[in-house]
Amino acid sequence: MNADFQIILRVVATGVGATIVLDLWSAYLNRFFHIPSTNWAMVGRWFGHLPRGRFVHSKIADVSPVRGELLLGWSAHYAIGVGFATILVAICGLDWLRQPTVVPALLVGVFTVVFPFFLMQPAMGLGVAASKTPRPNVARLRSLTSHTIFGVGLYAAGLVSALLFRQ
Repeated sequence: MNADFQIILRVVATGVGATIVLDLWSAYLNRFFHIPSTNWAMVGRWFGHLPRGRFVHSKIADVSPVRGELLLGWSAHYAIGVGFATILVAICGLDWLRQPTVVPALLVGVFTVVFPFFLMQPAMGLGVAASKTPRPNVARLRSLTSHTIFGVGLYAAGLVSALLFRQ
C-alpha cells in the first residue's frame, strides 16, 4: 500500500472512529438519561443554506428545509470529525499516528469546542456559547463534555489504527 494513501486512510479512520465514539456517547446519554442528541438535520439545513448566501440565521428551526438536510448534516458531522483528526496529525506529526498519546488527542478534542461556541451556535441563532438557549450553562457543559469525549475517541481510534497498520 502506498505510504501516502496509508496516512490518509489512517487519518480518516481516526476521525471517523472518534466521531463514532462521540455518537455512541450521545446515544448512551439519550437512552439512559433522556438527554436529546444533536439534531443533525438542523446542521444540514445550515450547511444547505450556505450556497444561497445565508450564513447567520435568527433561528435555524424556522428556516426553510433543504432537500437531504439530515444526510447533509450527518455527512458534515463525520467530515468535520475527519478534519479535526487531520488537525491533530498536522500538529503532532506522523509519529502520533504510529504511537498515539492521550494528551494531544484530549487537547484537540477540548479545543474543538470553540467551533460550536463561536461559529455554529451563533450562526444557527443559539447565540455565542449557547447564550440564547433556555439553559446556557447546561448546553455549554454538554458541548464541552461531548468534545472531550471526541478527544478520547481520537486517542482510542488512533490506537486501533496504530494496531491495524503496524509497519
